Amino acid sequence: MKKLFFLAAAFCSFTAFSQVKMPAPSSTQKITQEFGLGSIELTYSRPNIKGRSLLKDNSDLAPLGKLWRTGANAATHIHFSDNVMVGGKLLDTGTYVLYTIPAKDYWEIVINKGLNNWGTDGYKESEDVHRFKLKSEKMQGEVESFTMQFAAVTAESCELHLMWGNTSLRIPISVNVKDRLRAQVEKALNTNPVAPATYASAATFYYEWDKDLNKALTNITKATDATPKAFWLFLAQAKIQRDLGDKVSAKASAQKCIDLATEAKNDDYVKQATEILKKL
Repeated sequence: MKKLFFLAAAFCSFTAFSQVKMPAPSSTQKITQEFGLGSIELTYSRPNIKGRSLLKDNSDLAPLGKLWRTGANAATHIHFSDNVMVGGKLLDTGTYVLYTIPAKDYWEIVINKGLNNWGTDGYKESEDVHRFKLKSEKMQGEVESFTMQFAAVTAESCELHLMWGNTSLRIPISVNVKDRLRAQVEKALNTNPVAPATYASAATFYYEWDKDLNKALTNITKATDATPKAFWLFLAQAKIQRDLGDKVSAKASAQKCIDLATEAKNDDYVKQATEILKKL
């Protein structure tokens, strides 16, 4: 009886201990970056160096010349909600595994379809979607926890940075937004009737993306004619007219913005329009 009691107590003790939540040795991080007309989602685990050898031949962590899961635990996953260019190749929407092969000066980036792989277990070269090499860079400081982050994010390009120890890598990612925006704008302008907001969006596209100032002016004029109290549109109109070299019209539009924004008690637009007037 005493033996049975001891076993039961030991089992209960083990069960209680197993219910204790401990911090993960390599924490998981999920990052979502809005990009282009969609987003990129990255999921990876972040090992720490903890005094171990890193990025060397037969090192404890990420040895040179060997396939690495680009993190700890499960292989790193990256999801694209839109078609993107990665390392010069067009990738369809979907989720991929991001493997790397570290080397002294250049790393090989491997984008693979083996979503059920645990780390590098189950990896098949036949499931590779793309392979390309990138030159690594040396950093002055040292990064203890393996870090991945999106940087240099613009409307059509960004970089995925990998940083560990004193080594960093930049993976280029790009997307075609301009052509699709043009198609949307042209389709919207061909509807009947055209909403004032459509004219404003078209003006923004032609001004900021297509650099067609004449089309931008045509559409912003239609937008201000349709909404004569929209002070923010008169500010846009002033900028377009300024860039076209029409200082007289730009001054009139900027002053109109100031008058309407003052009436609406919007100091920010008053300030912006005043700055345009000062520089004309």
